[in-house]
Amino acid sequence: MQSVLRYLDLTSVALALLVGLVSLVVLEIFRLRSSRRQFPPGPTPLPFAGTTLLFLKDPVGLIRSMVQYGDLSTLYIGKKPTVVLNNLDVIKEVLVQNGNVFSGRPYMPIMEWITNGYGIVMVTYGHAWKQQRRFALHTLRNFGLGKKSAEERVSEEAQCLIREILKQEGKAFNPIHLTMNAVSNIICSIVFGDRFEYDDQRFAKLLKILNQHVALVGSWVGLIVMLFPFSIHLPGPHQKIYQNAKAFKDFIREAMVEHRKTLDPENLRDFIDAYLVEIDKNSSSEDSTFHEENLVMTSSDLFLAGTETTATTLRWGFIFMMNHPEVQERCHEEIIRVLGYDRAPTMDDRAKLPYTHATVHEIMRFGDILPSGVAHEAMQTTQLRGYTIPKETLILANLSAVMTDKDHWKHPDTFNPENFLDENGQFCKDDFFLPFSLGPRVCLGESLARTELFIFFTSLMQRLQFSWPPNTPPIDMNGIMGMVKMPHQFQMICRSRDVHHVQM
Repeated sequence: MQSVLRYLDLTSVALALLVGLVSLVVLEIFRLRSSRRQFPPGPTPLPFAGTTLLFLKDPVGLIRSMVQYGDLSTLYIGKKPTVVLNNLDVIKEVLVQNGNVFSGRPYMPIMEWITNGYGIVMVTYGHAWKQQRRFALHTLRNFGLGKKSAEERVSEEAQCLIREILKQEGKAFNPIHLTMNAVSNIICSIVFGDRFEYDDQRFAKLLKILNQHVALVGSWVGLIVMLFPFSIHLPGPHQKIYQNAKAFKDFIREAMVEHRKTLDPENLRDFIDAYLVEIDKNSSSEDSTFHEENLVMTSSDLFLAGTETTATTLRWGFIFMMNHPEVQERCHEEIIRVLGYDRAPTMDDRAKLPYTHATVHEIMRFGDILPSGVAHEAMQTTQLRGYTIPKETLILANLSAVMTDKDHWKHPDTFNPENFLDENGQFCKDDFFLPFSLGPRVCLGESLARTELFIFFTSLMQRLQFSWPPNTPPIDMNGIMGMVKMPHQFQMICRSRDVHHVQM
């Protein structure tokens, strides 16, 4: 009799659990239906998971496909609706005309976990963000951002990069470390007051950690923390994200401690010096956001943003040049015709190098490393084209769709610098070119990135020729989606253009 009762008890428990589970699913289905009626159209979300599985399968393809639903569409990251802006007009309306409403940053458990709410990039629109961004812009300009001194620094580093690449001449090599080291040295000279040699093993390890961090945060590993915040307390591969972030912040803290020991407020050497002085100056102010933890995260944001995006774009540039040797040759011929082999390029040369300038832009357009930019958030409930957008709704700008708009670009789906040339072969600006986004949250380092990409690329095309190693299979051009869209690992071969002219 006891065994029968026990069996009935177990059956009752199982039945209750099943009924409870079915009820939850039914309630979630009704909730989703109600939500979908309130938001713009989009792919059908699954209960609890939303459109997350579609995103994991093909994030870039999913973002680009959203244009089929109209100017506005909706994705569901888990249970949370995300409104996607699918054309230039609506992006300008939201991010520029209504920038104060849509310039928030959503709460993301994974970012809160590694930043503690500090820094610039992921801090929501408000007092702290305004203080930090204003100070960062002012200080970066004081140390050369947008000035000739920064340009000269990039030019010198480009020559260092060429020397390092030529050490591998004729041999297959992976360019990831050299490009990251070269690009990071520019922001390092501004933030830390120093650059790092290419054979510095400690810095090489840090760059490897940085690259892994960017890949993990934007992968399914990072998505686990986004969907299940309690997972930060559990073991698993996502713990590597925190470990990598900590290693990088420790590196900055060490630099901060050394700077504090030798600080001379009358002779500021770099961004960290300036920030330490600002901390001291605002120590008695109650509304100040200047303190050492913010110094660490702000420096981290500058380093990450100033390294990964530009270095990744250059690596895509290598791939496009090797896939399109005719473009590579035409760039080289134009550069040699204008500069010869010995004169280093400057930003003033852009007008004289229209094809090369167009190629740099086409690398950014077709490389498409930030297909939806950085997520925004509605700061208040507002109306947008007939829809009520609740406060705290995520907003994504479909930059990828704009930069491949078939009604605008001459060659939307292929790599072709002609997209940026007029009928006379002259470079022409294009409003549909949005790699740095728009509005109050436009990329802080846009001017530096443009300088780096033009001078690095032009210097490399002037002196070197790149090709695939023999029998290399075609590379997967979809890349790997992390925080940015990175190319798969690859190797290439470089050769000096003219040993009689190149003087290293």
